[in-house]
Amino acid sequence: MIKDILNSNESMKPNTREIEVLREHFPACFKSDGSFDLERFKEYLNDKVTVKNEGYELKFLGKNYARLLASVDSTTVIVPDEEHNNKPENKNSENIYISGDNLDGLKHLLKSYAGQVKCIYIDPPYNTGSDGFVYNDNFNFTVDELAEKLSIDDEQAQRILDLTKRGSASHSAWLMFMYPRLLLARDLLTDDGVIFISIDDNEQANCKLICDDVFGEENFAGQISVVNNMKGRNDRANIATTHEYLLMYVNFKFISGGIPLTEEQRRQYKYVDENGNSYALRDLRKRGRPDRREDRPNMYFPIYYNPEAKECSMKKFNGAIKIVPLRGDGTDGRWRWGKEHVARSLNILHPEINRNGKWVIKHRVYLNPTLNPIIEDDEFDEFDDEERTSKAKSFWQGGELSTDVARRTLKSILPEAEFDYPKSVELIKRILHLGAKNDCIICDFFGGSGTTMQAAVEFNLENERNLKTIIIQLPEELDQKLQKLTGEEKTKTEKVIDFLDEIKKPHTLDQIGMERIKRAAAKLKEEHPDTTTDLGFKHYTLQEISKVTLDKLEDFVPDKIFLDNDILSDFGVPTVLTTWLVRDGYGFTAPVQKLAFADYNAYYMDKHLYLLDAEISKEAIAAIADKFETDGRFNPENIVIFGYSFTWTALEELKVNLARLKATEKNLHLNFDVRY
Repeated sequence: MIKDILNSNESMKPNTREIEVLREHFPACFKSDGSFDLERFKEYLNDKVTVKNEGYELKFLGKNYARLLASVDSTTVIVPDEEHNNKPENKNSENIYISGDNLDGLKHLLKSYAGQVKCIYIDPPYNTGSDGFVYNDNFNFTVDELAEKLSIDDEQAQRILDLTKRGSASHSAWLMFMYPRLLLARDLLTDDGVIFISIDDNEQANCKLICDDVFGEENFAGQISVVNNMKGRNDRANIATTHEYLLMYVNFKFISGGIPLTEEQRRQYKYVDENGNSYALRDLRKRGRPDRREDRPNMYFPIYYNPEAKECSMKKFNGAIKIVPLRGDGTDGRWRWGKEHVARSLNILHPEINRNGKWVIKHRVYLNPTLNPIIEDDEFDEFDDEERTSKAKSFWQGGELSTDVARRTLKSILPEAEFDYPKSVELIKRILHLGAKNDCIICDFFGGSGTTMQAAVEFNLENERNLKTIIIQLPEELDQKLQKLTGEEKTKTEKVIDFLDEIKKPHTLDQIGMERIKRAAAKLKEEHPDTTTDLGFKHYTLQEISKVTLDKLEDFVPDKIFLDNDILSDFGVPTVLTTWLVRDGYGFTAPVQKLAFADYNAYYMDKHLYLLDAEISKEAIAAIADKFETDGRFNPENIVIFGYSFTWTALEELKVNLARLKATEKNLHLNFDVRY
């Protein structure tokens, strides 16, 4: 457990994560001494790939230190909020709220959710100088230790430690803070996953560069300008800033969703066919390059029209009007559909004379997308709106996206809370329309005021979806923050603290976010009493191990005859069990079974049987063996043992009595995993 992790972290290097990936997929590229054979690796690469020592690379003070932080494992444990989690509205919820440092939170998440998160949205600190950002990761390295791990000199090591120990808001500090978090976030994403990052001018350029480095420049999907303050920030010199940015990076299988049509767009579908289906009319001629005949000669051909019968044909007939695609300057253009598609769609073509007196052809575009099947050879241009949704543009505006509306939304739910720059619920919903297809997992590891979870819950209810949300938020101590504040900011924080006292909650920022989510959910339940949408969430806290407990772990000797302390009581069974379930890939909401073996309680989940309590009796061991042999549904492959609860003699007795099970056909791979 923690002692095992501490021992493992001692050997961590900045490239440990990358080396493990290579070792898994290219084992033949490692020599007998464990070193990596680059020349052998090159043989596995495509012949078009060249490996050079020179090239573009993002460098900043502390980059290798940041990679090291991504590699070392978290020494925190996961403490479930049992009172909250067992409430009726939360008991079966699959939404997760984690109170803790997001670097630790991401490391825990990766053990269970690697490659499973479809959409990530984050609103990290902007490093404006007034947002309170200082580098705050707390890792205790000496100058000598850091110099050795990073293969740098003492002076460089000291400069890095100065950033971490004194706190810094420099660009290097911000990059060093963000880099390991983005590295870990990348590994959470599905093959068709996407990450959205809100940022402003202070770090936009650096954020783009670091994302190119982490996600790959080829995976940059776009940068959206989001107008959130039409009045502009007049405190800025020269130009009043009205917008911020939304960076979007995708994995290779990503397909974007569409944005719901505005009322203005819906009004374009003003025609109704004989079956009562609404449609709009769009030009059949290709607009926007490449729109010339020579660009696609096979998409230039005549269409014949009978004005009396109001019918189109691909064949010439007496009295037919011949219509070809002509550009605005009178030169030959091209259609957007090929001959076969046009031939199948003659009944939805609408020839008409334009304002220049020339015949043109338009086609129906139905509001219901199933009525316009997409043909492989179709070509769409910037004038095309998908039915029911439209393609996202790189410029977003609207009152619903403004910071003022976001503040009012928050205050309507939680009048006691004051956030300077909360995000709009509608902004997050728009992001979900783009990136969260089907029922998937979304994640926000800068949880802030809880906007993302509120937006996701509303999105589910409005669209009959079942998105599962994971939020991570640092439990920032408001009392400590208060000591550094003056004026209006101090008054706001005092108001929040008074409110937390009223609801008997700790004075931490995460409590505000959770209260906002609870109240928003209660309001939705009141408005939709029959809804089956998941309106709850389970809450967990990431807890550092106390020095007293660490000393106990260090002093523990497993070959004692008698145990002189009960380390399990320092953690509690729920904490150890939750931490292990997440570590073993079962997630935060695993339906673990509590099983009684004689007088001993054990915990069973799929391939793992967890033994935590001390003083396991011979009768209990016999009962476990009997269940293996008699219950066909009981087939764990791993017996996981909390080493601090077992003396060496007890462990040996357990192993001896269960050893015969290894030889049975049912349990050929039975493994004893003793964790410290």
